[in-house]
Amino acid sequence: MASSNSSLASLAVLLTAVLCLLLPAASHAQLRVGFYNTTCPNAEALVRRAVTAAFANNSGIAAGLIRLHFHDCFVNGCDASVLLSINPGGGTTERDSAPNNPSLRGFNVIDAAKALVEQSCPRTVSCADILAFAARDSVNLTGTNSFYQVPSGRRDGIVSRATDALNNLPGPNSTADDLIKGFAAKTLNAEEMVVLSGSHTLGRSHCASFLFKNRERLASGTISPAFQALLEALCPRNTGQFTPVTTEIDLSTPVVLDNNYYRLLPLNLGLHFSDDQLIRNGTLNVFVNQFIANQTLWKQKFFAAMIKMGNIEPKTGTQGQVRLNCSIVNAASSSSSAVVIEMPLVPEDHDEVATS
Repeated sequence: MASSNSSLASLAVLLTAVLCLLLPAASHAQLRVGFYNTTCPNAEALVRRAVTAAFANNSGIAAGLIRLHFHDCFVNGCDASVLLSINPGGGTTERDSAPNNPSLRGFNVIDAAKALVEQSCPRTVSCADILAFAARDSVNLTGTNSFYQVPSGRRDGIVSRATDALNNLPGPNSTADDLIKGFAAKTLNAEEMVVLSGSHTLGRSHCASFLFKNRERLASGTISPAFQALLEALCPRNTGQFTPVTTEIDLSTPVVLDNNYYRLLPLNLGLHFSDDQLIRNGTLNVFVNQFIANQTLWKQKFFAAMIKMGNIEPKTGTQGQVRLNCSIVNAASSSSSAVVIEMPLVPEDHDEVATS
């Protein structure tokens, strides 16, 4: 009898140990390349079709899609919460918060991609994964066929709050310490922060993001006087958040993914205060100089950093949902009666995309 009890106790200990090993794996499911190989094998090709069509009409959309992915992942993880136009809990959504409105672009491209995917594989591919694929395809289109594999398996969130965007997104006036700490909070180190900042080689920025802070830089001698004079002439005197005037961040190659962004910084031609901060910090400036000297090295690190960023706090397994319409959460009965709205493959406007 004692031997039997001892055996049962040993078995209980063994089962507990096994469960302890299994539970973390279940609750921290990993994304993987080829997640839709069986359930929707053409998912990535369909997303690429939508992005390519939009890019052919407006090359600036690539910068917008990369930024859209970044602004999604930095707020409650990569769960497509930035795409929601209505928060079921009430209040202003992420996409209408000051860091995102009016500068975020690309929502309709994601809607177009989602419509194509839903026609082929209903209720299967998440908006969060579509956004990650679209950002990768944008890198590919602007980076001379620079293609990398995107792990997928994300699920879509059901909450989107403006306050979360305000509290998590690094801004154009961030100091070097702010940037380092903000990225570290998202598991990205200082080098990866500098690497991802290189995406500013693409796209445009609104006057409100740089004009006033750069007057302080002019006084401290950290921006070219001629450059600031051009910006002053470009931007209206009464510039505000919704002033539609924009300018290229990279003055030379604004639609090409290259290392020219870094080359401009030592010339005091960084558009934003946060850009300029990369050369005012000794540790960060080392990385800047490395990427000035070696564009291939930067691109390799950029692809790796994009993949790592796409792994920030994803919802997987039974978390969240697979939204049928990327801008709203599914109705309670969506599993049996939802209607998918088809969206046209037309960019939302012909303006260049702002990236800050």
